[in-house]
Amino acid sequence: MTSTGEPLHDLRLERRALRAERDRVGWWRRVVRARMDLAVAGAAGPGPLGEDVAFVLPLEVSLQVPRPGELHEALPDGDVGHEVGRLTALRALDQRLATYEAGVAEALERATGRLVARLADDPAAALRPRTAVADSV
Repeated sequence: MTSTGEPLHDLRLERRALRAERDRVGWWRRVVRARMDLAVAGAAGPGPLGEDVAFVLPLEVSLQVPRPGELHEALPDGDVGHEVGRLTALRALDQRLATYEAGVAEALERATGRLVARLADDPAAALRPRTAVADSV
């Protein structure tokens, strides 16, 4: 059994903060990976869409395929070599973010475990008003 000394409100606040941090680091990882994808796409250029499947798709679908020039316009302008040169740094940043994300996830898991243990020890604690006296009982 765990100690019921840890205030339930504090455990909930800790979990809320950890969930928000997990969401923020996840967002940054998506940004970094998107930047890597754009660097590679800018260097490789868009390939044609629809050529291999033109005869198996309905006509109304095939008519919607964008041309390579239209796809190229979706890529960032600028020095493609510079962007490709940043791939190593972006990969390193993504690895650091992944390590940090794993640490945040572990901390969230521990906080969740402490919250569950606290509620298992004293299920009525969730029903009591949030006061320092009620949480420390």
